Amino acid sequence: MSAARTVTVLEDAGLAGRHLQDQVNPKRCGHLDGKAVGPTGEMIKRLRAALSARRDTNFVVCARTDAAGIEGVPAAIERAKAYADAGADQIFTEALQTPASSSKFRSAIDTPLLANMTEFGKSELLTAEQLPDIGYNIAVTTLRLAMFPVETGLRAIVETGTQSGLFDQMQHRGRLYELLRCADYYQFDSDIYNFAVEERPDEGH
Repeated sequence: MSAARTVTVLEDAGLAGRHLQDQVNPKRCGHLDGKAVGPTGEMIKRLRAALSARRDTNFVVCARTDAAGIEGVPAAIERAKAYADAGADQIFTEALQTPASSSKFRSAIDTPLLANMTEFGKSELLTAEQLPDIGYNIAVTTLRLAMFPVETGLRAIVETGTQSGLFDQMQHRGRLYELLRCADYYQFDSDIYNFAVEERPDEGH
């Protein structure tokens, strides 16, 4: 019930997808020891509940398994196959340690795969060329790239009271607008919004 309700809440909020994982509580980072995974059947029940609650066919349900570091790669592959058969749109297998393991996984699974290129973990970091060559569809890696300057900036504010000394380390607003293609959206708006609203004398407040 919780898995199904969460999908509806996320869809209503405008989100594009969610992950479901097969670890049991207390959950741990996939690159730490001491994890445990629940029964495959329980994960399949949650997946099916989430998928049955989905109203937007573009909402992505990604199934994550941490079994590789606990039960071995073959067991993780069997779980992934079961999750894909249950309808998962993507498979996220955490902590595959070598390119060979990633290739073995890709050859066994037809569903789109997500690779977590987390730094300082158990997985060998694969290049932007290696990942598509192996057949991975999505890679995530930006968390620590973002968090180090965030921590540095917050510490500077605590020490000096302002971020004014960090401007040369920040993305300028102009660059942000360039990346987001704001000018294109403004042009789109101006093409559509082609009328003026006149205020009545008593509506000027």
